[in-house]
Amino acid sequence: MAPGPRGLEWLSRRSLLHAHSLLPQSPLDRYDARTVVLHWATAVLVVALWLSAQVIDAFPQGPARTNVRSVHVTLGVALAVLIVYRIAWRRLMGARLPGLGHPVLARAASAVHVALYALIVIEVALGVTNVWVRGDSIFNLFTIPSFAPGDRALRRQINGYHELVANTILVVAGLHAAAGLAHHYVWKDAVLRRMWPPKRRPG
Repeated sequence: MAPGPRGLEWLSRRSLLHAHSLLPQSPLDRYDARTVVLHWATAVLVVALWLSAQVIDAFPQGPARTNVRSVHVTLGVALAVLIVYRIAWRRLMGARLPGLGHPVLARAASAVHVALYALIVIEVALGVTNVWVRGDSIFNLFTIPSFAPGDRALRRQINGYHELVANTILVVAGLHAAAGLAHHYVWKDAVLRRMWPPKRRPG
């Protein structure tokens, strides 16, 4: 039996879609918008957390220090949520672009990315542990009880690890940023532009 008009229309659309799928697809020249936003939001949070950690002890004991420390804890929670979402997005739906330049540099860049992800996950875990060891008040609204009250040695140890990993993240991220600038200004390739928000077209 010959297909009716609707059947012919459906077959025609299917044939067009199949033909389009066989055409060579142009490679992506930049990451998708969500990946770009997640990248820069992570960078901003990492810097904000490091800076806030440097000024907590500058405030006297009392509500001011509690509030600054609460801001630090809140930013840490935001970073934890963001990094989980970013990893999920990267693995499931984010754009994957091939490395540019020498293969050794491409592998080094990939290793740095993995190191940054791992360091941020470790740092978030240490931050959570630090709060639970010490106990804390969050904006004087609720209290997180200490599971090791009076154990100052454990508190200093966890806090020391927390600071060490934070400083390591800053150093590795700085090298990552320096490499991006080198790609842009020295080797003049598209690595940095891939992660830069696209310019809006006039219109």
